[in-house]
Amino acid sequence: MAETSTRAWTRPHDWAEVVLGVVAVLSFLWVDTNNTAMWTMIVLGAVIALDGLMSLAMPGLVYGEGIQIVLGALLFISPWVMSYTDLTAASWSAWIIGGLTVLAGAAALPVANAEHGRMAGQH
Repeated sequence: MAETSTRAWTRPHDWAEVVLGVVAVLSFLWVDTNNTAMWTMIVLGAVIALDGLMSLAMPGLVYGEGIQIVLGALLFISPWVMSYTDLTAASWSAWIIGGLTVLAGAAALPVANAEHGRMAGQH
């Protein structure tokens, strides 16, 4: 099981990050947003999804999981920073997706560290 989770395209944490990013990108389709909220969710969601794909393709990249944690935190605080807390559904979407992204990145960090150490020993 541990071996499977370190091979490219098999890590469930990274797949979760991709799905969360796509949900953030598409969230404007089912929640009321303004221009600021919509583009914040689209841009951060796309970067989350792309970083998740990069982590899936290269499982030894430890910094990808760190970036994922930062991106999730940025999405979580975005309703306050970008001033769209009055849009309840958009704010809750950002808080939930951002929090889950932080959790997925933190859960994937030990697996990425183990894979990085295994790959470093092969040089």
